[in-house]
Amino acid sequence: MPTCVPRRSRHDARTVNDLGHVHAAYSIARSMLTRSFLAAALLALLPLSEPRQRAEGAITYVAAQDAAPALSDSAFAALVARISEPGGYFDSDNLISNESSYLHVLGAMRRIGVTGGAYVGVGPDQNFSYMAQVRPRVAFIIDIRRDNLLQHLLFKALFEMSRNRVEYLALLTGRAVPNDVAKWSRRRITEIVDFIDKSAPDPGQFETTRGAVRAKIRRYGVPVTPAELEVISHIQQAFFDAGLDLKFTSLGRAPREYYPNLRKLLLEKDLTGKQANYLASEDDFQYLKSLEARNLVIPVVGNLAGPHALREIGRVMTERGEKLSVLYVSNVEFYLMREGTFDAFAASVRTLPYNAHSVIIRSYFGGGFYGSHPQGVPGYFSTQLLQTVDSFAQEAARGGYATYNDLVYKHNEQLK
Repeated sequence: MPTCVPRRSRHDARTVNDLGHVHAAYSIARSMLTRSFLAAALLALLPLSEPRQRAEGAITYVAAQDAAPALSDSAFAALVARISEPGGYFDSDNLISNESSYLHVLGAMRRIGVTGGAYVGVGPDQNFSYMAQVRPRVAFIIDIRRDNLLQHLLFKALFEMSRNRVEYLALLTGRAVPNDVAKWSRRRITEIVDFIDKSAPDPGQFETTRGAVRAKIRRYGVPVTPAELEVISHIQQAFFDAGLDLKFTSLGRAPREYYPNLRKLLLEKDLTGKQANYLASEDDFQYLKSLEARNLVIPVVGNLAGPHALREIGRVMTERGEKLSVLYVSNVEFYLMREGTFDAFAASVRTLPYNAHSVIIRSYFGGGFYGSHPQGVPGYFSTQLLQTVDSFAQEAARGGYATYNDLVYKHNEQLK
């Protein structure tokens, strides 16, 4: 799921054609962030505050004793501004993942003992499934597309509005919330998916949710222009129109039949046969809801090979006394190598605070020149790969990644 090459995305092109103002909106947003830099530095020093009140009747997740304290809304917005770089483009919408193999690394991560610390990842909500297993104290979502930041503000608002998984998925897809919503907390993910599939799109629910989402996003303090609020509405419309049939799409490339739809991603299993999407477990959902409520899922705009964002995440981690637990890069490195910026990325990774349990998750797409991978699973076009950050840093330091094959074949942890 590429996210870090500066090209125009299908979603960007659509919104330019439909709205006529997105490029101007992005320029305004970048200008607002630049002008607020000094203020952001001061705001980041503000004291922490209690998370905002949850909706009435919401299930309260009891966090671990070492859970990180909440950030105030102003400190959250300041961190977004402090870390972010100017946005770029890629030729895909990335509303959902195209990696059906995304859960295949979880067993190996449990074996290595990857837990806690700081999580860093690219793209939309596949990050939540990794976070649900690792239970980080703080998470940073980095993507060159500002649309990804906007989509994560949407997710943040929906977590705040939802009492449990079925309500979250209903609001995300514009379906009516069941009257007995509280009773759904113990239901299996297969039952929740079946309920959504059998529910007709509800325009009234969609409009109510859209208004509530806008109000909440305005409160979070991240500068969002009116045109960008329309971008968020466009994202919501895509989930409403397609429901669980929604797929990853690209501009200028033929649709790939093997890309999973949202339904398949929700029902995917790890290599032990366990359903491990973040909506498969109510406890996982409530953990993520708590993390979002405490403003500890921080979406930022940045190029993984850029001069600022990834290194600034490392500085924030050091200030907080956190070590990296996971760096999820999808297949971004493929594009960085093609563009000649991989070495800059590798150098930034070496500046992050990490330990023996820190790992990189990457995805590999076979076929064509590169062929299938030995760790590939029959029936899956994508392959997830897992490597310790320490082995990556050492190999990169001695110049061992001359080709993409070097990267995807050296130092992989065994997944089975």
